Amino acid sequence: MLKYKVLPLAGLILALAACSSNAPAPVEVRAPARPQEGPAVAKPGHYIVKKGDTLYSIANLHKRDYRELAAWNNLTDPNLIEVGQELRVAPQADVLVAKPVAPASSIESRPVPPPAVIGSTAASSASSSLPPASVSTPAATGELKTEPKGGRIAYTPQAWKDLTQPADKAPVTSASAPAAQSAPAESKAPVVADDGSWSWPVSGKVIGSFNESSNKGVDLDGKLGDPVLAAGTGEVKYVGSSLRGYGNLVIIKHNNDFSSVYAHNQEILVKEGQQVKKGQKIATLGKSDADRPKLHFEIRRQGKPVDPLKLLPTR
Repeated sequence: MLKYKVLPLAGLILALAACSSNAPAPVEVRAPARPQEGPAVAKPGHYIVKKGDTLYSIANLHKRDYRELAAWNNLTDPNLIEVGQELRVAPQADVLVAKPVAPASSIESRPVPPPAVIGSTAASSASSSLPPASVSTPAATGELKTEPKGGRIAYTPQAWKDLTQPADKAPVTSASAPAAQSAPAESKAPVVADDGSWSWPVSGKVIGSFNESSNKGVDLDGKLGDPVLAAGTGEVKYVGSSLRGYGNLVIIKHNNDFSSVYAHNQEILVKEGQQVKKGQKIATLGKSDADRPKLHFEIRRQGKPVDPLKLLPTR
């Protein structure tokens, strides 16, 4: 009987001993999570293979032939590429290489010039880069050769005014100048002729009559090289070929009211600013900007064309 009572007591003692044990409970240790690495970046001229890529698709993406990629990457089998593999997709010559920056000691430093110096330097640089202007120069034979001034422009009243007006304007004076200095100088333009009459510029017959809308003067027949004569005494105001439809052109100012026009010349024998006499040879007849050899002759009163046949002597 005593034996059966001892057994439960022994079990209770063992249980208490287990509860009072100093052994620590097991602890679970977790390592900190490693940050995920970003996607790999290919070197210049290279490509990193992604899932689903083929050598053909990569070549097509970079506009190359797959055989070029296979050769550049030593691939014997185009189908054997792996995800993450870095492939060359451009030849070595196409890969940009950064150039080293020059050391600071080799960089030249200069003081900044004042604004006035900068402006003058820029102006001199611009002028030095421009081609030399075309200058009319008399040849040894007296012939004057000219070039178009700033391109050929269509005839308009304003274009005509621009050819002749600048030379006719009075000098510009300062607003603060005395009144006596602001008055325009007295005109010294020569008269048409001593007797006030005109003369024919060529001997050829009239082949085109005056018409205000279609013909600003008369067309006179002639042969290439025939002399063209000044119809009156005056000053040469324009020599050139910038007005479309007139060819090689001469304009003579006779006084404040009248000027005369000689177009389609072959050679021009006078220069701007030159004083000429009535009957003086100023050019040779030609067909510049015309369909046949002829002289187109105009007389203008204050810039407006008038019929030359009403002023020229009858013949």
